[in-house]
Amino acid sequence: MVKISKEIKDLVDHQRLGFVATVSPDNTPNLSPKGTVTVWDDEYIVFGDIRSPNTIANIKQNPIVEINVIDHFKRRGYRFKGSASIIQKGHEYDSIQSLYKEKGIQSKINEIVKVKVDIINEITAPSYDLGVTEEQLVEKWKKHYY
Repeated sequence: MVKISKEIKDLVDHQRLGFVATVSPDNTPNLSPKGTVTVWDDEYIVFGDIRSPNTIANIKQNPIVEINVIDHFKRRGYRFKGSASIIQKGHEYDSIQSLYKEKGIQSKINEIVKVKVDIINEITAPSYDLGVTEEQLVEKWKKHYY
């Protein structure tokens, strides 16, 4: 069993934006940004279907997904692989909807996608291999964006 650590939870909660990869019916990749990605518990990540008709259709045909969440300034993050299920009603649906309201998400969420995380891999920029520090990368990218 894979456990999502506090460090990973903190990064995901801080970033919120994740990129979800699914497989289309013609076996081509579909990558879609999701601004509602959050850790639900030690084993699951969730995201809301706000404008996700292709993602939802793909999950219904093939539930295997990958979610990438990256801190763009630190140039590090995580890749989560697992199996998705769609939640449309019930206690858990209501609880996750309440969590989104607490986070200030106002868009209508049609369904919730709950991903059982089977594999977690850390993602780091090659700059770390060259001895560049996290602080140096943050400074570099702050200057770039601001």
